[in-house]
Amino acid sequence: MSAFEALLPPLRQSADPRVVVAIESLLREAPDRALHRLNPLAFAQEGGIDQERTIAAFLHATRVGLFEMSWNVLCPACGGVLHAGTSLKSINRGEYRCAFCAVGYEPTLDEIVEVTFTVSPRLRRIGGHDPESLPIWEYCRQMFWSSGLELPENLDAIVEEITLEALELPPGEKAILSLNIPEKFIIIFDPVTHATQYIEVKGEPARERQTLALMFDGISAPSRPIELRPGPLRLSLENHHDVRLLPAVWVADERLHALLARRRPYLTAKRLLSNQTFRDLYRTEILDVDQRLKITSMTFLFTDLRGSTELYERVGDLAAFDLVKAHFHVLTDNVVAEAGAVVKTIGDAVMATFPTPERAIAAALCMREGMRRLNEEQHREDLCLKIGIHEGSCLAVTLNRQDYFGQTVNMAARVQGRPMLAQFWRLGRWSTIHNRRSCSRLPVFGRRLAAQSCGGSRTKSPFMKSRNNEETNETPFRTGFRAGLIRSASVMADSAQS
Repeated sequence: MSAFEALLPPLRQSADPRVVVAIESLLREAPDRALHRLNPLAFAQEGGIDQERTIAAFLHATRVGLFEMSWNVLCPACGGVLHAGTSLKSINRGEYRCAFCAVGYEPTLDEIVEVTFTVSPRLRRIGGHDPESLPIWEYCRQMFWSSGLELPENLDAIVEEITLEALELPPGEKAILSLNIPEKFIIIFDPVTHATQYIEVKGEPARERQTLALMFDGISAPSRPIELRPGPLRLSLENHHDVRLLPAVWVADERLHALLARRRPYLTAKRLLSNQTFRDLYRTEILDVDQRLKITSMTFLFTDLRGSTELYERVGDLAAFDLVKAHFHVLTDNVVAEAGAVVKTIGDAVMATFPTPERAIAAALCMREGMRRLNEEQHREDLCLKIGIHEGSCLAVTLNRQDYFGQTVNMAARVQGRPMLAQFWRLGRWSTIHNRRSCSRLPVFGRRLAAQSCGGSRTKSPFMKSRNNEETNETPFRTGFRAGLIRSASVMADSAQS
């Protein structure tokens, strides 16, 4: 029996059957390119499969050894991968700089870090496992650009139109190129070392040949843009590294912008941290004890049973335990159904996270309905659930487990802890939120943000555009503002509120 066949039974037992069949077909038939830094959201869309079940299946497949996970720090301007590691622990710098775009970014988990999957080399050896074997444009496709770029099949033909020259430069070698440079912005860029030189070409055409010499040594500080005139150029490139380099001379015009504008949704680190399957499988392997990573927008939901002490005294410990256990099942099922994850339980209270406020509100609606059904089954009104929701920035940390820290977490807990919902009437206005999974409606107190500023560097880049990761309601490629999010809400979820 092959290693591949031996690993399939445990995957079939733990993941959705339809997704498992699609993964089996992928591993058997897909070309090498499709098995490197695979985008699970694109995979789900292409196969017409549920995204959450697809993510869960790839996590189980990774756990049994079919895939390896990669956590990639991205440039939101050009979509390039600035750093790739096997876990979040490898992201240990306060800023990652894209030399191609001349912009630096804080590695926020909901904007800058993606998670991809690559087939294990034990099952199938592909070009991505040996990057030095890849041709230049295949290297750019598989190693430099992220899974959030939807690159065309004819990439080679497109980039040949927007580059003046591209070559492989072996270690210790030197190359001399004769070019005729147009009056445009030129970028000399190597995707292996990310070494970059900007050239502003302007003025009267040069009558004599101009010369420019560049050394790739990994020591020199980032160079300032230089000015040249349109016309002939003698370009000398020298490789002082011990690896092959792939320098290319790019023309930064609308054709390059059009190529880099081809975006698609991808799996962000924030979304994965809010996935219940991920927390169940990798809860002790996420962050170092002293590591803190920022999330610019996470929605927290806290619940608590009102009058639980009186409940224990009234029905007895044994019956109360069964009721609390049933209530936990209802809450967990509804959290998972809305792409959330239970962070922890504290007594009979629950703390959960969601990628968006809408998901948290939908889960709260269904929790209320679940409590109503449990009370009907018991023919009494024993279970009254208090729910608090708040959205905002936070830090991902390790506190005995992967946890969260910050004012947003504290606010969500305080909102849930309010003794009576009616007290909120004096503080603001009411909104009505429609549940996406049922026809019920829930009155929710909250304030709406007129606009929430986005994270990332404000340094201007020639490639900075506003992008929208629509599938997850996140905006990893963005420089504008997002409006209209529900920031906080408090819900009383017993049958009397129905």
